[in-house]
Amino acid sequence: MKRVSFRRSAGLIAAAAALIAGPALSAHATTPAPSGQQSYAAQARAAGLTDRQAGELQRQVDAVRAQEPQARQTSANSLATQGGTVTLPVPGQAETRNLASPGTALACANGHLCITDGRGYNYDYYYCGYYDFNGVGDGTFNNNQTSGTRARFYNSDGSERWSHVAKGTGTASWTPVFHIRPC
Repeated sequence: MKRVSFRRSAGLIAAAAALIAGPALSAHATTPAPSGQQSYAAQARAAGLTDRQAGELQRQVDAVRAQEPQARQTSANSLATQGGTVTLPVPGQAETRNLASPGTALACANGHLCITDGRGYNYDYYYCGYYDFNGVGDGTFNNNQTSGTRARFYNSDGSERWSHVAKGTGTASWTPVFHIRPC
């Protein structure tokens, strides 16, 4: 009888913990996000990364989280941020893909402002707001927002550096951009 009670109690505790924690989903998740570092490591192994490459990728993810404390890791190489998502390139792979769905190429959806910086980091903004930006080097952008929407890019002092009216694409130097307002 004690064994049944223990199992039942353990099941109730696990169910309560799951309800309290809630699901871990990103705005674009097609499958639930992994529940922890072990799941992210499994994604990295499934992508063919060595332990060294997986460790380097996790250090890069941790560096983004240190710069953006509100960022939440959603896959081995992607994070949900205040304005959208950032997906990091995988060591040894030419094209950046989210390891939660590695068979699907990243695309800039309608209504989004997407940026790729010189490191290959892909930023996908889909919430209107004013956000700190940590892009580096030369890269590209796709302003795929509603036609006529103006994306603004700011200097460190908050003054506007330049802007772009949707829809359109282009290149930019991201190192001097410190803040972004997608809309």
